[in-house]
Amino acid sequence: MPAVSKGDGMRGLAVFISDIRNCKSKEAEIKRINKELANIRSKFKGDKALDGYSKKKYVCKLLFIFLLGHDIDFGHMEAVNLLSSNRYTEKQIGYLFISVLVNSNSELIRLINNAVKNDLASRNPTFMGLALHCIANVGSREMAEAFAGEIPKILVAGDTMDSVKQSAALCLLRLYRTSPDLVPMGDWTSRVVHLLNDQHLIVTSASTDLQDYTYYFVPAPWLSVKLLRLLQCYPPPDPAVRGRLTECLETILNKAQEPPKSKKVQHSNAKNAALFEAISLVIHHDSEPNLLVRACNQLGQFLQHRETNLRYLALESMCTLASSEFSHEAVKTHIETVTNALKTERDVSVRQRAVDLLYAMCDRSNAQQIVAEMLSYLETADYSIREEIVLKVAVLAEKYAVDYTWYVDTILGLIRVAGDFVSEEVWYRVIQIVVNRDDAQGYAAKTVFEALQAPACHENLVKVGGYVLGEFGNLIAGDPRSSPLIQFNLLHSKFHLCSVPTRALLLSTYIKFVNLFPEVKGTIQDVLRSDSQLRNADVELQQRAVEYLRLSTVASTDILATVLEEMPPFPERESSILAKLKRKKGPSTVTDLEEAKRDRGADVNGGPEPAPASASAASTPSPSADLLGLGAAPPVPAGPPPSSGGLLVDVFSDSPSAVAPLAPGSEDNFARFVCKNNGVLFENQLLQIGLKSEFRQNLGRMFIFYGNKTSTQFLSFTPTLVCSDGLQANILVLRTQPVGPTVDGGAQVQQAVNIECLSDFAEAPVLSVQFRYGGTFQNVSVKLPITLNKFFQPTEMASQDFFQRWKQLSSPQQEVQSIFRAKHPMDTEVTKAKIIGFGSALLEDVDPNPANFVGAGIIHTKTSQIGCLLRLEPNLQAQVKPLEETAKYTPVVVLCCCFGLGFFGLFRATAAASGGPQARGRIGATAAGLHHSHNHARSEPRL
Repeated sequence: MPAVSKGDGMRGLAVFISDIRNCKSKEAEIKRINKELANIRSKFKGDKALDGYSKKKYVCKLLFIFLLGHDIDFGHMEAVNLLSSNRYTEKQIGYLFISVLVNSNSELIRLINNAVKNDLASRNPTFMGLALHCIANVGSREMAEAFAGEIPKILVAGDTMDSVKQSAALCLLRLYRTSPDLVPMGDWTSRVVHLLNDQHLIVTSASTDLQDYTYYFVPAPWLSVKLLRLLQCYPPPDPAVRGRLTECLETILNKAQEPPKSKKVQHSNAKNAALFEAISLVIHHDSEPNLLVRACNQLGQFLQHRETNLRYLALESMCTLASSEFSHEAVKTHIETVTNALKTERDVSVRQRAVDLLYAMCDRSNAQQIVAEMLSYLETADYSIREEIVLKVAVLAEKYAVDYTWYVDTILGLIRVAGDFVSEEVWYRVIQIVVNRDDAQGYAAKTVFEALQAPACHENLVKVGGYVLGEFGNLIAGDPRSSPLIQFNLLHSKFHLCSVPTRALLLSTYIKFVNLFPEVKGTIQDVLRSDSQLRNADVELQQRAVEYLRLSTVASTDILATVLEEMPPFPERESSILAKLKRKKGPSTVTDLEEAKRDRGADVNGGPEPAPASASAASTPSPSADLLGLGAAPPVPAGPPPSSGGLLVDVFSDSPSAVAPLAPGSEDNFARFVCKNNGVLFENQLLQIGLKSEFRQNLGRMFIFYGNKTSTQFLSFTPTLVCSDGLQANILVLRTQPVGPTVDGGAQVQQAVNIECLSDFAEAPVLSVQFRYGGTFQNVSVKLPITLNKFFQPTEMASQDFFQRWKQLSSPQQEVQSIFRAKHPMDTEVTKAKIIGFGSALLEDVDPNPANFVGAGIIHTKTSQIGCLLRLEPNLQAQVKPLEETAKYTPVVVLCCCFGLGFFGLFRATAAASGGPQARGRIGATAAGLHHSHNHARSEPRL
């Protein structure tokens, strides 16, 4: 770093900081700061140009004021100007200010990028280091787009200094973590790997001879950790190399068992760092039983270590070991130590890892013991982890239930102990299992009835009791202690203490009782007829009371029996509880590892899952069916549910329905997004769906915003992307982030979708949004505007090149033309905007006829790049003013029809491209649709 000259002390800054520190009160500090801000503002706006030293001093003062917690709304341009200085201290302050105060959305980001680009090209190692540090500190996607291609060149250049290489490597790592799709690692990986052979310490993190560098008697611990971590990015090596690697890992495990050579904490930290990374590599390979068992035994020694961090790391590593078939039994031997940690551990994060380990080591031999320990701990557990423990207990109780009486008792105990943390997924799931298991229905009805007799019952227990007694209360009605009237009075005693959704459920239970128990019909009708129901302020409750009362009055016994018949079994699919646990824990957790490596295909009782022979077999599960659906994809509904199903089916069923027809008007909204990326895609009185997207080459990122326009919460909110057979995974890849199951009234949630175009396509995926509003199931489907032109990159061409290329593409398969009439006057600026919005470059002064429009671009897919030329020829003299459109290109033609909307004149558009036979083969079909699209143009020039 250059030496700081004597004049760089900035005495004015030191005086200002001293004044701030000497302030006796907050008011005095604010007064002094406001005075200084006014002075700085006047200096920046003054007629006299400031020298670099003054700018640096004032920018430093602004930075100090910002760090004190005050807003700064000026001075950014002066900081950017400092970047062009040739003095290190001035440039350093400019970069420091930008790294702290300037965000990625700033209007100055382009000027900043230009200054950074100049410093990277200067080959001055000091300036290059400052620029690289700024890129890494900001780390925005805009920075990645601007410099992701330049930094690898600096990293592998032979004349780059070692200190700059280190900065470039760290900067590239930062950009790769924030925007992996923009960093071209595939082209540079092999050259970057050679940096491991660099002779300089700061590039390879070690010197040439490892034994010459030790840290508290541990040879090169940082390099060892980095290399062990690097090996975890690759699959197990071939047998010859694997033997040498196994020998190294055994040496590390043996060294960890040796007595410590120093009592310093640095020695144990370095040794344990290498040990835990070696164990992680053993777990990653998962192929050496002896090493896995040894690793488990050594981790077990840390479970009672006095150092909290070591206990945490040991529990975390053992969670992963528990998913291996080789070490699972060894992990189970530590069950007593882990359960003791739940009761005695002070650190909540360590207790949470203990819960994770109990969940991971659970199997049929110890399920009841582990579930009992979790339930016992749940009563005193921290509120931050109670919901996760509830989900884990519910999953384990269902998965390893040999006796379903134990399962029912466990879930009811769960509701009793932590009812506020029992989500809808949990009590939905217990209802599904009870309905699907004939042997559990009678016991469930009896147990729920007894639980409801407690003076204080959680509302979730009332929900379960209402549903179970409404369906299976007749199984216990023969006992005088649980007669129909007693069941009804017990439920109705809880009615006024419950929320509106639960009251709606209980009203449905009452009408079920009318069918099951005619002797209580009069009592139930009196309740439904009361003013508190018929004149209820809630529309849902009022409507149910009116309709149920009318149904019980006019319907015959046969009609009631048909309408209110018992619920059919639910379709078998993946447990919604397990799905929620995965969303809560995130990807690549022990849940996913366990599912992938253990109990694959095992049913709830441990037997193999039979393959369904037909659709009917799926709807009527066998007693050994896998209620979790592990290892099997959820079935696709074969058709709509029978119309004679029970009235409660829409209240309780959270199974996904078939995709609904496209919402009215959605096609028009879809067309508007062909030439734009942001806006409202769909809106009705309940829901608004907005989009914000960006595309680069064959990659795209889309944010979908779901807005609840009502004051009522959306429940079971499930957005799903549905791709037709024409959009299989080898054509268009969509990766979505999950969203929560509820959307509060007036709130908005966001879902990110990463898009990768592998090959050309003509269809668009469908977004299906399902949720419950006021007890009613809602299903909205709209086409998601992911079209081929979104991967269109504009290309500039000269007039000569354009027409030369145009003439070369003379094959009939490479051209499509359409002549049509437009219904509205042609606006030149609107036409240009649509062409640019479509994705192609608007080529000015290319066509000899100035009234024509010419465009060019390239469609980017992962497998090919397809050039496209376009001409629009309006005939403004023709009275009928038809438009002719000619296009030479690949399947992108299907979208070119959008140009003609709202034009009035003769329009000729030709797009030319060199694509494969498959791509060119679609041109005829798409050209046939152009004329139809334009003849039915709307009354407004809208897309």
